[in-house]
Amino acid sequence: MTVVAELFMVLGSAIAVLAGIGLLRFSTAYARFHAAGKASPVAFLVVTIGASMQLGLSGMTYLVIGAFAMTLTLPVGVHLLFRAVHRTTPGDHLVVDELINRR
Repeated sequence: MTVVAELFMVLGSAIAVLAGIGLLRFSTAYARFHAAGKASPVAFLVVTIGASMQLGLSGMTYLVIGAFAMTLTLPVGVHLLFRAVHRTTPGDHLVVDELINRR
């Protein structure tokens, strides 16, 4: 394993650990979703770069397809979770609620 590939994989793992800490430490569901929704694809992409350096062209195709799929689907899933929490959780923390009359 090359040193650069190892560094990418360790950096991606550190980003994933920070996202996990954010999931545990943040107080609102919105902040927790934000930590998971932003850091997870970044961590996955950084680890994918390191793994593709190690595997070469033979394994890189599957990693690129997985990274592409995760980058496209994770923001949509997090957005749907945001909307579900917003609709089901009463809260007075928003000054202006632009989704109040939208269904």
